[in-house]
Amino acid sequence: MEELLLRVVPGLAEQWKGVTPDAIARIEQIAGRPLPSFYRWFLSRMGLSMGHLAYPTLDFSAQRVLERYAEEWVEPHPGLLLIAHDSKEMMPTSLFYDLDAPARGDALVAAKEEGADETDLYERFETLREMLAWGALSRFRLDKMPQQCGGTFSGDPPDILSLVEPVMSSLGFKQPVSTGPYCGLYERADAVMTCKGMPRHGLDRVRSFEFGGGDAGVLRKILGEIAAVSSLKVKVTEWTPALA
Repeated sequence: MEELLLRVVPGLAEQWKGVTPDAIARIEQIAGRPLPSFYRWFLSRMGLSMGHLAYPTLDFSAQRVLERYAEEWVEPHPGLLLIAHDSKEMMPTSLFYDLDAPARGDALVAAKEEGADETDLYERFETLREMLAWGALSRFRLDKMPQQCGGTFSGDPPDILSLVEPVMSSLGFKQPVSTGPYCGLYERADAVMTCKGMPRHGLDRVRSFEFGGGDAGVLRKILGEIAAVSSLKVKVTEWTPALA
């Protein structure tokens, strides 16, 4: 994870700043259970500053999390832990860990609108690790590609990405970090693809994708290979910029 972030996020090595073990321990006390190991790593590296990786309205800092609890803006919950406060004026949607849904040394990330009930959660990523890696690749590599497209992979298998991965590997793509069945990250020098599904929403037959490369021909060729080699249905819904 460090290799990926330091490689794709400009100046991150000079900008990221972590917090002290004491601050981490205070958040763990609020959680009432051991924090996921990845979150401890995140706080130790970026709990004070995320540098250019920071999100426009989401504050992941340990200080903001502790302030929100101290102000009783959010009350301690046995299964939910605030990890990012949303500062949007209209319909702010802060992020929480669902600590009852652990995964690979991490936990599910869910969004909740201000004032909503704890059961009214919108699940975003199976892990914080995948959310940060997905965001970094999207913002600092994929979005800078001359041609982009988006769409869906669909089919009968419950794990769609298990059919995508071997095709991408055969075409020279690497997976910069390991992911679960809901998130796929693939990159090579001239192209980047990110795939995403919604945990626990019963959408096991569909994964959305965003794909960027040098030109439409390259993207079409790769998507065509996935459709030809696997049993998946590939649907492109948008081209950016639009094709003539």
